[in-house]
Amino acid sequence: MTSIQTHSRPRGWRACALPLLILVTLAGCGGSGLDPVLGATVATNLPTVANTLPAATAPITTGVSINTLVQATFNKPMLASSITSGSFSLACPAGTPVAATVSYDAASQVASLRPAAPLPPSTTCQATVGTGAQDSNGIALASAFVWSFTTGLAVAADTTRPTVTLTNPAAGSLLVANNSVITATFSEPMTAASLTASSFTVTNTTLGTSVAGTVAYSSAASTATFTPAAPGTLANGSLFTATVTTAATDLAGNGLTANKVWTFTTGAVADTSAPTVTAISPQDASTAICLGKSVSATFSEPMNPASLNTATYTVTDGGVAVAGTVSYDAASQIATFKPTAAAGFAANRSFVVTIVSGAAGVKDLAGNPLASNRNWDFTTSALACGATTSPVDLGLAASFGAFGGGAGVTNQGINTVVGGNLGSTAACTLITGFHDATNVYTQTPLNIGSVNGSINCAPPAPGTAATLAVATQARADAQAAYNALAALPPGSDPAAGQLGGLVLPAAVYTAAGGTFAVTSGDLTLDAQGDVNAVWVFQSAAALTVGLPATPRRVFLINGAQAKNVFWQVGSAARIEDGSAMVGTIIAPAGVTISTAGQTIQTTLVGRAIGLTASVTLVNTTVVAP
Repeated sequence: MTSIQTHSRPRGWRACALPLLILVTLAGCGGSGLDPVLGATVATNLPTVANTLPAATAPITTGVSINTLVQATFNKPMLASSITSGSFSLACPAGTPVAATVSYDAASQVASLRPAAPLPPSTTCQATVGTGAQDSNGIALASAFVWSFTTGLAVAADTTRPTVTLTNPAAGSLLVANNSVITATFSEPMTAASLTASSFTVTNTTLGTSVAGTVAYSSAASTATFTPAAPGTLANGSLFTATVTTAATDLAGNGLTANKVWTFTTGAVADTSAPTVTAISPQDASTAICLGKSVSATFSEPMNPASLNTATYTVTDGGVAVAGTVSYDAASQIATFKPTAAAGFAANRSFVVTIVSGAAGVKDLAGNPLASNRNWDFTTSALACGATTSPVDLGLAASFGAFGGGAGVTNQGINTVVGGNLGSTAACTLITGFHDATNVYTQTPLNIGSVNGSINCAPPAPGTAATLAVATQARADAQAAYNALAALPPGSDPAAGQLGGLVLPAAVYTAAGGTFAVTSGDLTLDAQGDVNAVWVFQSAAALTVGLPATPRRVFLINGAQAKNVFWQVGSAARIEDGSAMVGTIIAPAGVTISTAGQTIQTTLVGRAIGLTASVTLVNTTVVAP
């Protein structure tokens, strides 16, 4: 007689009334999603919420637009029929349901909740993805995923149009691998359902034919991916044109200002090289890691963002998966795991990080997986991380590329573009040389500046009480951020106020003499693989970047992001013509960028905020990160 070895029965085990031979071949009993022998689902197979918009953060995200879309991205394909208003809901405030339409985009694994009306202003809302949400095998979430965010002012709707900030292949690329997928990364989170084979297209310009393919969107990377339907579609030597149309919209429904079009040419060779992990943070076997630390991995080449999620990038504590979210920064090729818990990782524990290889693991843009799993470990301390591990909350001021306190904003030149809102608590007559999508503010043939968001100022028209309220709140939030930056414990001054030529890790830096300058050379900010690294520069008096006819630049490397760089300036800030600056500059006495009459373009990837005095731009490109 043949003996049958049985498994031990865990708590909650139940028998299925099926013959053994049938039982072991089914996914579960009656579509329950349970393991047919053990009666329990393996933890790693459970669906989870991998990313949310607005972001699930601690402290919670504030200043969220009242016309926002709410999204949840899952770590695996979900059963579309299970994603409904019963399993995905929003309450503003908690306990007060919001009428909304819920949809699911299978290509991107994103569930979207569109409120039927603008959300109530200045209200803490609670979003819930319940256990009614099931994956394609009928397995439900182990527990409800709940997160909160706070809306901004009633009049502060999001009107800023998104842009494409990065493409792969880059425009004009030659000898592109003929098995590549094509990606477009956006300046802000997008509506997944708006990125389709109609709004993101690729054509063989040489042959005059369309390329068949599928489009997916990764909310964790704000990146859309076009995958050709068949291998070899990107024929050797052909010129291809990729287009993202204005039908692609952000969460508030704003489309691109104009179609994004770029070209590239393919080669004869396919990409068959496996990607590798070139840097990690924290380092392997490191100890005394603060609790709020995120875990980052830098890859050797651009990765397919859809392959990076909580199933392929895990952190475990004694074999138990840590709840968290995974994001991917396409520009730096860095993927980051951040724990969901408000305090971060558990204290005095050892953690193992695993990036999965193989067919089900992370892949590059040609579909090549890692050759083998990448594993490392670290141990936490009992201490929270320092004050500079989180960016300072800018509130409503975060939506502004330029803000001129109570004195206005002036443009001189025809090539000024402000990405984001622009404003002042002064009368709209003190906004000169600009236009947004609705109004023109004292433009002349020699002074034309485009604003990619909305202009907010005080009456007379086009100023209103509503636009003044937005400007007033933005100024108050900027003042609060300035105070918070100034209150941070002072740091070092590595070169007596001269930052030119330095390579600086994330930290607080304080000018001993009261001024900072980037004039003797360029400044490099090195995140060392941590995309959440934060820099704060405190100067009691002035900030100067560049000299007349000698532009200077601030470089970001190894995952550094402009949104995490802050300049607290006690008086005024000046950026000379042709310079390239990054970070949010808050200066009571205002910000001046370039000099009247200069035609060379100056750039600021950040914000120019004057608390009292004006902001002046001359042929300047400002991009609010």
